[in-house]
Amino acid sequence: MLGLRKQGVLFKTFLGIISMAVLLALTTEPQQWTTMMNKVNSSQEEIKNNRLHSDQKRNRLQYEKSPYLLQHADNPVDWYPWSEDAFKRAHQENKPIFLSIGYSTCHWCHVMEHESFEDQEVAQVLNESFISIKVDREERPDIDTLYMTVCQMLTNHGGWPLTIIMTPDKQPFFAATYIPKESRFGRLGMLDLLPRIITLWQTQPDKILTSAQQITTMLQTLPDQQSAAALGDSINQEAYQWYEQAFDLQHGGFGSAPKFPTPHNLYFLLRYWQRTGEAKALAIVEKTLQNMRYGGIYDHVGYGFHRYSTDKQWLVPHFEKMLYDQALLALAYLETYQATGNDFYARVAREIFSYVLRDMTSPAGGFYSAEDADSEGVEGKFYLWRLPEIQKLLTPDQASFITAVFNMDRDGNFEVEGTGRKNGQNILFMSHTFSEQAKQLQMPESEFNKKLEVIRQQLFKHREERIHPLKDDKILVDWNGLMIAALARGAQVLDEPQYAQAAAKAVDFITQVLLDSKAALLHRYRDGQASITGFLDDYTFLSWGLLELYEATFEIKYLELALNLTKSTLHRFWDTAGGGFYFTAQDAEDLLTRSKTIYDGASPSGNSVALSNLLRLTGMTGDHELEKYTPKLVQAFADSINKAPQAYTHFLSGYYLALGPTHEVVIVGNPQHDDTKLMLKSLRALFLPHKVVLLKNSADQDAAIVKLAPYTRFQTTLDNKATAYVCQHQTCNLPTTEIKSMIKMLSGEEDPLQN
Repeated sequence: MLGLRKQGVLFKTFLGIISMAVLLALTTEPQQWTTMMNKVNSSQEEIKNNRLHSDQKRNRLQYEKSPYLLQHADNPVDWYPWSEDAFKRAHQENKPIFLSIGYSTCHWCHVMEHESFEDQEVAQVLNESFISIKVDREERPDIDTLYMTVCQMLTNHGGWPLTIIMTPDKQPFFAATYIPKESRFGRLGMLDLLPRIITLWQTQPDKILTSAQQITTMLQTLPDQQSAAALGDSINQEAYQWYEQAFDLQHGGFGSAPKFPTPHNLYFLLRYWQRTGEAKALAIVEKTLQNMRYGGIYDHVGYGFHRYSTDKQWLVPHFEKMLYDQALLALAYLETYQATGNDFYARVAREIFSYVLRDMTSPAGGFYSAEDADSEGVEGKFYLWRLPEIQKLLTPDQASFITAVFNMDRDGNFEVEGTGRKNGQNILFMSHTFSEQAKQLQMPESEFNKKLEVIRQQLFKHREERIHPLKDDKILVDWNGLMIAALARGAQVLDEPQYAQAAAKAVDFITQVLLDSKAALLHRYRDGQASITGFLDDYTFLSWGLLELYEATFEIKYLELALNLTKSTLHRFWDTAGGGFYFTAQDAEDLLTRSKTIYDGASPSGNSVALSNLLRLTGMTGDHELEKYTPKLVQAFADSINKAPQAYTHFLSGYYLALGPTHEVVIVGNPQHDDTKLMLKSLRALFLPHKVVLLKNSADQDAAIVKLAPYTRFQTTLDNKATAYVCQHQTCNLPTTEIKSMIKMLSGEEDPLQN
């Protein structure tokens, strides 16, 4: 969303040229509408006297697979899923479309449902005068991206639930986010807004259609992400300086409340530190990751991170848990562990994986999408604790220990939003590090950790008996790709084969259920059904995961599949005219416009990940046909990135690979032998993001890897020992059997020709 907000000048121009009749009419005070309201088909009194008799019936959403859509299947609103049937009926009956977009773990989506979509009065208006469509943004990110752009164009903000009102031809003329049932504090409610829209639709249709057409035209003529510019020489430094200035010295993270994890910003800072030696960049990463882990945004009982912090201290979270956050944060902790050697970061990564493998993994191997913020209709209830409950559950000594560690209080340790008071509930958070807490309690750190773990397990067992938040159990290929990448990297860095096994099982599931013989992906699986044409993120995120899994296992099938998927991505998504990748495939459903996304928001953009994938595959295979796309990809988005580099940090991490120097490391040896294992372990222990690694099995000369990477044909062992070839742009230097020599070559400390 930040990327769109940066186009403020464009939006102001847009707002100045479109017809404002619709927007002005909708914000007029209710008393000015007396005459026009008489023309509405059904007055509020009629609505009250003519309740729907279908409240016991389930609407069309009952046949869908999305948990979000199924949540609305019992609404009295006559919902359609996004379908041709809905638009056909809208045309036949000349009714506007009421489009509502959200997702299953969205707190305010639940609020709007309970307040409006379960309400008979609101349902009566919608059913009589609109065709209502529900969309799960996680199932259809293409629809969400398109209409979120409209919302930001018209209102200069966005979020979910997203509300769009549009013509039967899908052309929008009104946009908002959450709308209350009744007007309050100057904000129009549904029962005032909807009749006004219908009055305009019936009395001034030409003005509405003109506005809708102007909005659509402007949407279709937004500046294409192509330019003749190049990225500035100081682009990485500019991005770093922005984060240096925005850094919260006291609490970590950037800016004030709310604070989001956004791990790919930390990936960039780690690479900036590695390239420049700027110690503060690493310090920023460490401070942020430590404070997040100790803060209330972390689930200290069951592990895993909540979505974001509502305050700058990382204390009060928005309690939903998203799969992509777990994956991206695990990668951040793993890379920081490599950079620092501090076991704390490895510990957090293991905890995240424990949560995902325990609670977010399907029996078939795919990973579920999210867990809700709410349980029993209350946000965060599952995660909060009262002091009497703790004292009843634990011994006096344990209760005293845990209340001190987690800052618990009989009155509660946080103020309830909007009330200015506490309610006796506690969020678990730590004000000090493990070592500092152990010192304060006058016990060895090992004893502190052991005692904490015993009590944590007791709390976890007790909490499991509570009513759990809803789990969104759909399996999305793109988010699974991120989790595969994280687990595969964890297997490498932490030397934990079980993580690679879990990643491999997820890949097996996807390839069996969501991938066809022509390397075409579907986006979503749930309840026995695979559906929805795959998006750019599905292809690029899964390819990223496959590259990591190859480097974790050196099973050639993963590298082959990553290569095939990348070629399929180029065929299906590449813009041959302007460069860069479209978000939707060439055979996907036609919407109002076919967009290209580059902003690295809650997760990286598909274009950003594609840049890294193309460069890594070029290094691994020596296929320079792939590399030819990367300058065009960089150039396509250079204008946007030059204007606000801090919004495109994952792209800049890939750009570092393009700038070089990068290395291809080929290890030739028997993967079952200790010398090969030790060489790989030493290589994986260090933060060397500018390299790719291949393994050539000396036992059989590995014809498969030679076929994919012909430059490895003549690479053999020296003296039957595990041998490293450190190459740069497929030019390999003298081989070495010495681990120290290999590392020095990669760090530039040793002349590879003088081995």
